[in-house]
Amino acid sequence: MKRITINYRGLGCRAFMLTSMVVGFWACKQPKYPGPLTAQESIEAMKVHPDFEVQIFATEPLVKDPVAMTFDEKGNAYVVEMADYPFSDMEPNPPGKGNGRIVYLKDNDKDGVADESIVFIEGISEMTSVMPWKNGLLVTAAPDIFYLEDTDGDGKSDHKEVLYTGFFTNNSEAQITNLTFAIDNWIYASNHGQAGEVTSTRQPDAPALSVGGADFRFRLDRELFETETSPAQFGQTLNDWGHRFMTQNTLHIQQAVMPGRYMRRHAFLPSLKGVENISDHELRMYQETPAPYWRAERSRRRQEQYDAQGKGQVEHAEGHFTGASGGTVYGGDAFPEGFYGNVFTGEVAGNLVHQDVLTSHKTSPKYIASRAAEEKESEFISSTDSWFRPTSFAVGPDGNLYMVDMYRQHIETPMSIPEDLAAEMDYKQGMDMGRIYRIVPKKKKSLDTSISSKAQKTNADYVKLLSHESQWWRLQAQRKLVESQDKSVIPSLIDLFNQSSDARFRLHALYTLDGLGALNNELVKKAVVDPHAGVREHAAILSERFPENKQLLVQLIDDQSPRVAFQATLSLGQFNDAMVTDQLAKVAERNVSDPWFRMAVLSANNGASADLLDALRKKNTFFATFSDDKGAFIKDFAFAITRKDQGADKLIKDLDAIAKEKGEQKWVMSAIEGVSKASGDKGVKNQNFKAALKSVMESSADDSVKTKISQLLKI
Repeated sequence: MKRITINYRGLGCRAFMLTSMVVGFWACKQPKYPGPLTAQESIEAMKVHPDFEVQIFATEPLVKDPVAMTFDEKGNAYVVEMADYPFSDMEPNPPGKGNGRIVYLKDNDKDGVADESIVFIEGISEMTSVMPWKNGLLVTAAPDIFYLEDTDGDGKSDHKEVLYTGFFTNNSEAQITNLTFAIDNWIYASNHGQAGEVTSTRQPDAPALSVGGADFRFRLDRELFETETSPAQFGQTLNDWGHRFMTQNTLHIQQAVMPGRYMRRHAFLPSLKGVENISDHELRMYQETPAPYWRAERSRRRQEQYDAQGKGQVEHAEGHFTGASGGTVYGGDAFPEGFYGNVFTGEVAGNLVHQDVLTSHKTSPKYIASRAAEEKESEFISSTDSWFRPTSFAVGPDGNLYMVDMYRQHIETPMSIPEDLAAEMDYKQGMDMGRIYRIVPKKKKSLDTSISSKAQKTNADYVKLLSHESQWWRLQAQRKLVESQDKSVIPSLIDLFNQSSDARFRLHALYTLDGLGALNNELVKKAVVDPHAGVREHAAILSERFPENKQLLVQLIDDQSPRVAFQATLSLGQFNDAMVTDQLAKVAERNVSDPWFRMAVLSANNGASADLLDALRKKNTFFATFSDDKGAFIKDFAFAITRKDQGADKLIKDLDAIAKEKGEQKWVMSAIEGVSKASGDKGVKNQNFKAALKSVMESSADDSVKTKISQLLKI
C-alpha cells in the first residue's frame, strides 16, 4: 500500500518552491504560457464572493490531476486522479495500464487539512467519477462501471467487479461519468449520448442496451438499468426533488425536463430532445484571465475565415462559456440562507466558478437559471491564475462545498487545436499537481452534529439523519438504509412520512420505504394530497404502480403546480383507455402553448392516436380558433400518426373538414407539414393514406394545399 504523509506547511511549501523554480525555468523558454503558482498564491489570485473564503483541503503531492471526489457516510474523502488526460497512452504508465488512481485522503490531526494520502487503486485508465456503495466504491472508467472494495482493511482495493461494460471510449471528455445517487434510489451517470452496447455482468442473459443518444441510470438493489435523457457531459446534479441538471461545454446549465422512460413509450415522437437550456443569461461569463495564446490565435484565424465568407459570425476567444464542468446543486447546511439549491459550475477554460439561482417557471415544468443579484457582472469565484481548472465539486459532511482543481497549464484536448499551435504546448505541465479547496462561509453557523459525527451509526441513526438539514446527509442515510434492507426501521419511516413537517424529509421517507419494498397505496394516496408540490409530483410517479389511482392522477393534472400537472400527464399516459384519452385531450387544449406539455401528451400511446383527435373535436373549443401553438401540436401529432401508420387517412380528412368548416387552411397545412416531415424522401407509402391525400387535394380550393400535397405525393 502506498502512503504519502505530509506536513503541508513545511515540505509542501518546499516542494512548491522547487516545482516553481523548475517550471519557472521552463516558462522562461515558453513565454507564451505562464507558470504555476503555489496553492496559497492561487487562492490569493481568486476574487471570491465577499461572504465566503477558500481554504486548502489537499494539494500536491497528496493529490495530482484530480477530476472528481466523494465522501462516504463515514466522512472519508476519495479523489479520482486522471493523470492520463488528455492522452491515455501517456508515460509513465506501463503497457496495458493507465495512470489513473483513486486516493483516500486523511486528516490525521483534525485541523481541516489532509495530511495523508493512501492509494486505494491505481493503474486504471481514464477513471472519471466515484461514489460510495455498500462497503466500497462505484467507479466509471470507460468502457466500464465497476465496484471496488477493500475487504481486508489495509486501505487498498482488493476486490474489483465490472458491473456494466460497453460504454464509449474514444473521447475522455465525453465518456461515462458523474455517478450520482438520487432520491428515487436510482444511480444516474452521464454518457453524453455516446454510442455503446452496454451489458450487465450480473445479468448475462439480459440483452445489450443501446445507449447512443442517451445517458444511463441503474439500480443495483433491483438489478435494473436503462437509458436516460441526454446529453450530460462532465457535470450532472439533482436537487431535492430529483430534478436533473447538466453541463455541456458552452451550455453551463440544462435541465432534463422529460425523463427518458416516457420518451421511449413508443417510437413515433418527432423529437427525442428532453433537455432545455434554462439559463436566462446565455454564454457570457466574467473571467479574469486573458485568452491563452493558442486560443487567441485560433480565434483570429477563424474570424478571418468567417469574415472572408461573409457569414457575420463572431468567434469569441474569451468571456463566453466554453468549458463548463461539474455543475453541482449545493445541498449542504453550512452556507447562509439563499444559497441552498443553487447550482455551482466550474469553467475550466475561463478559470472561474459560476453560480446559478434556480426558480420554478410559472407555467412550464422547468426552471429558470439566473445570476445572483450581486453577480450580474461578476462570478462567484474568478481567478487571475490561468492554471486554475475547477473540474467538479462535492458537498462535504461538514456542509461546505469542496472544489476540485485539476491545476494544469493546458486543459483542452489537442484534437481541437491547430497542429502548429498544439506543437508549442506541453500537456504534461501540471501532471504532478492538483488541489482540493474548501469553500466556506465567513460567518459560521452553529450546526448540530450529535448524530452525524458518530463514528459507528446504527440504522436508527440513519432514520434520524433522513431529517438532517443537509441533502448530503439525507442521501447518505437513505442509501445506507436501502443497502441494509433492514425491515425493522419501517415503522419509524412511516412515522417520519406521516409526521414530519418538512416535505423533503417526507419524500426521503417515502422513497426509503420504496427501497425496502414497503411502499403501499395507502402511503401513495396520502402523498397525492400532500401540501408540497414536490411530494405530489413523486406521488404521481409512484401512482403508476397502482392502476386504481387513475382518478387521483386526473385530479393532479389540474394541480396549480406546472411540474405536478406535467408529471401527472406523463403518469396518466402509462394507462390506455378512453378516459385517459379524454384527459390527455384536456391537457393538450389547456397547455398547448407549452412545448413540454404537448410532448407529454404525444409521448403517451393514447396521446399519439387518432382517438385523441376525436376527443379534441368533441370539445368544440380547441378548433374554435387557430394559433401557432395549436398548429405546432397538430404538426407533431400528424408526424406521430403518420409514423405509426394508423389512422393517418382519417386524420387528414378530419382536418380538411375542420379547415373548410372554420375557413382556416392552416389546420390542414399543419397536418401536411407533419406528414411531410414523417414521410421524408421516401414519400407516403400507405395506399389508403395516399388516396385520402389525393382526395383532399382535388377538393381543396386552396392553391397552397394543392401544391403541398402534390409535392408530397410527387405528382
